[in-house]
Amino acid sequence: MLSIVSIVIGYIFGCIHGSAIVGKLKRVNIKESGVKNAGASNTTIVLGWKYGITVALIDIGKGVAPVLLLKNWLSSYSLDERTFYFLIFLNGAFVIIGHIFPVTMKFNGGKGTASMIGVVFAIDWRVGLIGFAILIIISLISDYLPIGVLVMYLTWVFLTFLFGYPMYAILITFVLTVLCIYKHLENWRRIQNKTETRISSMLKFRA
Repeated sequence: MLSIVSIVIGYIFGCIHGSAIVGKLKRVNIKESGVKNAGASNTTIVLGWKYGITVALIDIGKGVAPVLLLKNWLSSYSLDERTFYFLIFLNGAFVIIGHIFPVTMKFNGGKGTASMIGVVFAIDWRVGLIGFAILIIISLISDYLPIGVLVMYLTWVFLTFLFGYPMYAILITFVLTVLCIYKHLENWRRIQNKTETRISSMLKFRA
């Protein structure tokens, strides 16, 4: 029963898309504009940094909120540590799944990066902080956001292992990493063809 509740709460929050909210306000379909992705980076390309940051904050927040909500709710139960973290990681995973496959977008949403950042920060701020710092550093060095995202995901898998989380937690972060790689296949092709939008170019977009 607790597993089902964790999944449902995570998925419902995951289906809340920052780009859909901003898109409705601006009367623009972010999913059908720019590089056709329902996320913060494409919102920046289409509408500028102000709206891109707004979408990122919404998507990060929807990752933080359900995990903290579930942590607080589960504290009233006498759960052992393994069960507690299983439910927390399960909840976080379905926030990401809800973002990528939202029923509100006919199961074709975004790539889940901002939501994953929020989830990881809510589970363990140390892992979230290190991963986010690596995202920024690698993205700026490579000049490509998808490369920074990939390294961030791999870092989270490694840190989940290093910080002593159970094997199922490592497995969940690994599966999410594989899903991330799959969702960024188009980006990898654009990087190979040198048509992917560079960080340096995005910094020039209007506010």
